[in-house]
Amino acid sequence: MNEKEVAEIRRRYRQGKSSVSHIVGCYVNEKREIVARFDQSLTLSGQEESEKFLALLRRTLSGQLGKNLIDISFSTAQVAGNEGDEHALLMALRNSALEDEPAREEFFARAIEAIDLEGNYLILLTCDRYDVPYYAKDGQRQDDAGSEVYTSILCSICPVKMTKPALSYFVYENEFHNREADWLVAAPEMGFLFPAFTDRGADLYGALYYTRDASHSHTGFTDRIFHAPIPMPAAAQKETFETILAESLGDDCSCQVVQAVQEQLCSLITEHKESHEPEPLVLNRRQVTEMLADCGVSEERVNAFADRFDEDFGPETTLSPRNLVDTKHLELRCPDVTIQVNPERGDLVETRVIDGVRYILIRAEEGVEVNGVEVQIKE
Repeated sequence: MNEKEVAEIRRRYRQGKSSVSHIVGCYVNEKREIVARFDQSLTLSGQEESEKFLALLRRTLSGQLGKNLIDISFSTAQVAGNEGDEHALLMALRNSALEDEPAREEFFARAIEAIDLEGNYLILLTCDRYDVPYYAKDGQRQDDAGSEVYTSILCSICPVKMTKPALSYFVYENEFHNREADWLVAAPEMGFLFPAFTDRGADLYGALYYTRDASHSHTGFTDRIFHAPIPMPAAAQKETFETILAESLGDDCSCQVVQAVQEQLCSLITEHKESHEPEPLVLNRRQVTEMLADCGVSEERVNAFADRFDEDFGPETTLSPRNLVDTKHLELRCPDVTIQVNPERGDLVETRVIDGVRYILIRAEEGVEVNGVEVQIKE
């Protein structure tokens, strides 16, 4: 799915926009026991409660593609029913609009078995039927044209956390009183949309998986629910890329080369954002190695990087530049000092060896502060 498709479905989860009439789910305690099952009508709930439910579901479609939102692909054998029953279970939930009670119970059992959250949590399921409008080439909506019906299920898994006792203001009494600790539903940690909404239609070969923490994909859950390959977590991609870069370039991994790579990646991200291209920006091995060559890395080192890329990521893997670089910070770190630089002003930093001692030099013209105190640098 691309950004426009995700945004189109996310907008569905607002008051008056979706066909969601009820939410089914279960409340699970820290012992992995279901303490309550529920089927709550949104139409009979108050507006405030309904909006809070929809907000939780909406959060399951938030974040960056490739980082928090990850495409899941099912094999042809899974879709045909010749391999595993994970896809068949999701189809049973979808086709019955969550009315298939045995399918719901089986899903809850599998999810609880694999969820690695500590403490209590909610598993929320909802089904939406969307009459996808047709848009002409000029972007105008054609209400009289035929439309496709996209039926999907959305799952959100939300921790339920205990608040702390505190003083609270009671309006009608105009006084402060102690408010007891209570259980509150937090934002979802993980969830998914099935089937994927690809080319503005149902893609039964795909799902969109959400994880709040880009460093933790909860692979136990994804394997149990999808039994399909999932990309390396975004944080692990960045760490692996940095390790490959340092080890394959060896002595050639200079400050200038790393800065040049960062600048090129940031430039690609900026250009992609300004182009408003809906498809996610990704780089394959060839494009990354060409980038290194453009940064002055020798052919031998570039080949070494390519070999490590194949070994650690896989030759057919594509990576999002957003997962490889921090566009907001350029950080230089040694054991006792950490320096953060505006990534657009990497030209202010250089490395030099003076009298056999290695230094990081930062050009400072004016506005130098130490602990908030402006200081002067004298010759």
